[in-house]
Amino acid sequence: MTTNVLFLCTHNSARSVLSEGMLNHWAQVLNKDVRAYSAGSAPSGRINPFALEALANAGMDTKGYHSKSWDAFVADGAPQMRVVITVCDSAAAEPCPYWLGSPVKVHWGYADPSNAPGGDAGKRHAFEMTRQAIGYRVLQLLMLPLDTLSNTELQANLERISQR
Repeated sequence: MTTNVLFLCTHNSARSVLSEGMLNHWAQVLNKDVRAYSAGSAPSGRINPFALEALANAGMDTKGYHSKSWDAFVADGAPQMRVVITVCDSAAAEPCPYWLGSPVKVHWGYADPSNAPGGDAGKRHAFEMTRQAIGYRVLQLLMLPLDTLSNTELQANLERISQR
């Protein structure tokens, strides 16, 4: 059974998109039955071009990404999530909708790379460093025995990963 993971950030334009891309990429490479999605509480309507560039530079297909509301994941017919991960502090502080199936919820905070100093070069560097940090955590998630862990065990493991 596919493990569905939803990454949340306020605008669904950078960190959540990087997370979705990294998890889907590594799940495919490692032949894991995991599917990532991303959304925001107040989607900006566009993906930050530096996020798409960081994914593309790492060899990932960036077609099909779009900024979307978390409402899409509580609607009829939405995939049921096993895990919901907030990746920005503001999204972590917001009241979330009711998620069908009571998924495990955890916060993996990352600084907003779109606020990096140094013009475009500084932003490119910050997006790449954020992509790599996300990749490190995503690989740890994929090494977990997701099919056999209880939600309590999964919660504890994901919280440990957030500390690394």
